[in-house]
Amino acid sequence: MNLDSAKQMISLVYASTYFEARQKFLGAAPKSRAYPCSTKGPSGEDLFTDVAYFGRPDATKLLVLVSGTHGPEGYCGSAAQLSFLQAKLHEGLPPSTAVLLIHALNCYGFAWDRRVTAEGCDLNRNFVDFSKPLPSNPDYEALHEHLVPVDNSVDGVRRADAVLDEFRSRHGLQKFRQARASGQYTRPGGMSYGGNGPTESRRTLERIFVDHEIAGRDRVIIIDYHTGLGPYGYGELQCEQPSGLTGFERARSIFGPSVTSPDLGTSSSVVLSGTQDEFWERSLGNRHTYVALEFGTYDMSQAWQTGRNDLWLFMHRPEEANSEMGRKIRNDSKLYYYPQHLDWKEMVLWRSHQAHRQAVEALTSLE
Repeated sequence: MNLDSAKQMISLVYASTYFEARQKFLGAAPKSRAYPCSTKGPSGEDLFTDVAYFGRPDATKLLVLVSGTHGPEGYCGSAAQLSFLQAKLHEGLPPSTAVLLIHALNCYGFAWDRRVTAEGCDLNRNFVDFSKPLPSNPDYEALHEHLVPVDNSVDGVRRADAVLDEFRSRHGLQKFRQARASGQYTRPGGMSYGGNGPTESRRTLERIFVDHEIAGRDRVIIIDYHTGLGPYGYGELQCEQPSGLTGFERARSIFGPSVTSPDLGTSSSVVLSGTQDEFWERSLGNRHTYVALEFGTYDMSQAWQTGRNDLWLFMHRPEEANSEMGRKIRNDSKLYYYPQHLDWKEMVLWRSHQAHRQAVEALTSLE
């Protein structure tokens, strides 16, 4: 692909807002089914998760592509889904194989440029079984007021950071990352908050699962697009802990040795609670293979401050979400998870196409 064709493809599949991304998706998949969201967009707009299905209803093998689990990471995922359709990988499939595209699963977060749902939950910590005791995170409890301090002034942040620095010095960076990112279920609106029940976005995924009779499939591969961890532009194929090492081996057999696992310590992510893979594992067991296709952006310290500012805004100044300050905080989140550089966008498309092709080949190889 030369520079001109790369620019043309990028202009076709990338968008500057959730609303533009949705229109592009509907243009490429006009028979999509819309799942409405009860929360409105920044200017009162209606929001939707859109689902496109290609193939026979009774296909026994299914590829599922999910964008927007973490709001502004949907810009990358939407572009990857559109590139799948541009490459026509959904055409000419054998009768046994179908493809399901879930666009903007967390459409609220996508529209507002927030990683969290309208309930303030990290959707990728919300898939726990709420009928059972919830995971505990005592280190987060000890750090909560310093992770998202009420006083967001320079002095207030400096005091909070001093406490966090002392924790890192005493316990190490990995323990700090685990406390901050693994998931917590006691502090609404805080970092990595998993909620006290299923969010609307989770319920939407559960409805999609039922509506498309996914429980009856023999083999399902899920690619869930994410951004923000790892080297700039690199697409890491991460397994999640719920599938364990058997899920990791299934993924390696499809995508090759570049697949990583938190169980083995090879993933750029820590072990997380309540991930989407927990839903797929609970629903399908060893009939599914889940990977998070995670594209690196910038230094993690930038993500840390961006996330802190977003949570502070909506916890303590929600009425200012559309003020000049609020729009800047939201735009900072967008630009961290969606780099505005040609090289990054092209890297995403190349790696996504490779993963798409591998998944389709794995599903159709036994025909």
